[in-house]
Amino acid sequence: MTAPLEAQDSAEGAEPEAITRGVRNTANRSLRQIAWQRLKRDRVAMAGGVVVIVLVLAAVLAPVIAWLTGESPYQYDEALMDPLTGGALNDPADPASGVDPLGGMSLKHPFGLEPGNGRDMFLRVIYGAQISLIVAFCATVLCVVIGTLLGIVSGYFGGWVDAVISRAMDIFLAFPLLLFAIALAGVVPDGAFGLNGNGLRIGLLIFIIGFFNWPYIGRIVRGQTLALKEREFVEAARSLGAGNAHILFRELLPNLVTPILVYSTLLIPTNIIFEASLSFLGVGINPPTPSWGGMLDNALDYYTTSPHFVIVPGLAIFLTVLAFNLLGDGLRDAFDPRSTD
Repeated sequence: MTAPLEAQDSAEGAEPEAITRGVRNTANRSLRQIAWQRLKRDRVAMAGGVVVIVLVLAAVLAPVIAWLTGESPYQYDEALMDPLTGGALNDPADPASGVDPLGGMSLKHPFGLEPGNGRDMFLRVIYGAQISLIVAFCATVLCVVIGTLLGIVSGYFGGWVDAVISRAMDIFLAFPLLLFAIALAGVVPDGAFGLNGNGLRIGLLIFIIGFFNWPYIGRIVRGQTLALKEREFVEAARSLGAGNAHILFRELLPNLVTPILVYSTLLIPTNIIFEASLSFLGVGINPPTPSWGGMLDNALDYYTTSPHFVIVPGLAIFLTVLAFNLLGDGLRDAFDPRSTD
C-alpha cells in the first residue's frame, strides 16, 4: 500500500529544504567557529588542552600555591631525611623508624620529599614548570617570528632571495644544535649583556633554541606562500596597485595564521624537552632553581632508594609533552579544510 500523494509530496519537499538549511547553517559559520566545533568533538585534544591550561595556571600561580601551603621550593629540611640513605623517614621524630617507601608522600607533601635535603617535590615541580614554559614559549615566539618573516619573503619574492634564504635554512638544519648549546653554555660567563645567574641562562637558552630552530617553521611558511601567491586574491590586490608590503602582511600573512598556530603548538613540547635535556646535562638552569631536567640529574644518585624522585619529574615532562602534542594534533585536524563536519 502506498502513502497518500500529499504525504509523498510533503516528504519529497522536506528533504531539499533540510539540505538547504544545513548548507545555510554551515555557510553562516566562520572558519573559527567551524574549527571550534570540530575541536570540541575531539575529546583527546580537549583533554590535552585542559592539561595545558592547568599546567599554565599552576606555573603562574606557583608563588600563591607556595604561600597557601606554607612551604618553599628552596627550603631544606634535612631532619626529615635518613642521614645514611638520604630517603624520607617514616617517623621524623624517630630516626630509627626506617625509610618511607613512598618517599614522604602525605597531604602536606603530595609528591614526597627530595632525597638528601627534604625539599618539597610538589612545589619543585610547579616552579620547574615555570622555567620550562618560559623557555619553551619565548623560544617558540622567537622561532616563529624569524621563520615566518624569512619564509614568507623567500616564498613570495623567489629568485636569488629564495635561493639565499633556502641555503641558509639548509645550513641551520645541518647545524649540531645540541653540541653547540653545550659548548656555548659552558663558555658563557656568569654575567654578560646586563644579565647574570639564571637570568642569563634563560636568555641564552631562549636564543639558542629560537634562533637555530627557525628553519623548521620557515620551510612550512615558504611552501604555503608559494601556493598562496598564485591565488586570485593576491592577483586582485596587485591589480589594484597594492605594494609588496601590503600583499605580504595584509593578504598573505592572515592566511598563514592557521599553519603557524598549529606548528607552534607542536614546537613547544620539542623546546621543553630540549631545555630539560640541557639542564639534565648540567649546562641549563643552575641549582637550586628548580628545573625538571635538573631534578632528573639529581635523581641519579637516589633512584634505587627513592624511585619517586625519578618518576615525578619524568612524569611531569611526559604528560606536558603529550598534552601539547595531543592539542596540536587536534588543532591541525580542526583547521584542515578537507575535514568534514
